[in-house]
Amino acid sequence: MYVIGLTGGIGSGKTVASDWFTKQGIQVVDADVVAREVVQVGQPALLHIQQQFGDWVILENGELNRRALREYIFQHPEAKKTLENITHPMIRQSIIQQLQTAASPYVILVSPLLFETGQTHLTQRNLLIDTPEHLQLHRATQRDQISHQHIQTIMSHQMPREEKQQRADDIVVNDGELVHLYAQLEPLHQQYLNYAKKTASM
Repeated sequence: MYVIGLTGGIGSGKTVASDWFTKQGIQVVDADVVAREVVQVGQPALLHIQQQFGDWVILENGELNRRALREYIFQHPEAKKTLENITHPMIRQSIIQQLQTAASPYVILVSPLLFETGQTHLTQRNLLIDTPEHLQLHRATQRDQISHQHIQTIMSHQMPREEKQQRADDIVVNDGELVHLYAQLEPLHQQYLNYAKKTASM
């Protein structure tokens, strides 16, 4: 299976881009969705998190109290590694399984931390949705209704924009209208179809 990694900073337009690929008949595996799935009620990761952090991370309905855990990690940065040690292996396993069962000509792996977490080992080519930082801030605060400071903290934990640009095979600039974004994605889609076809025939 030919896998394209799709990444970008917060507010860059990853979801808009991945939705476009979905409309072209390309299957999309979203690492953020997988990360939510592995901590659903009844999943082993949720029990491990409860055992590690305590009952306060569980809501009355049995679900993970994401907001409380997020705030705790924000105040206790060392806890982030503990959480990642629990969830990342399970996330990776689920991603691999979904990639292997994809039936489209190629498959998109969407991950905001594609480079940071080494998920490029699962991809053959990587696409960066690139957006100026001032636009990232504006879009993310409008969408998520959280402060500029919180968005800047999230951005500070992500790989610098310049480094992502250097590591990406393809870059699409999303700093205007959606039609401009789609016009850049169309030729890439055709290229990816060709790459996948050549790989399959080898």
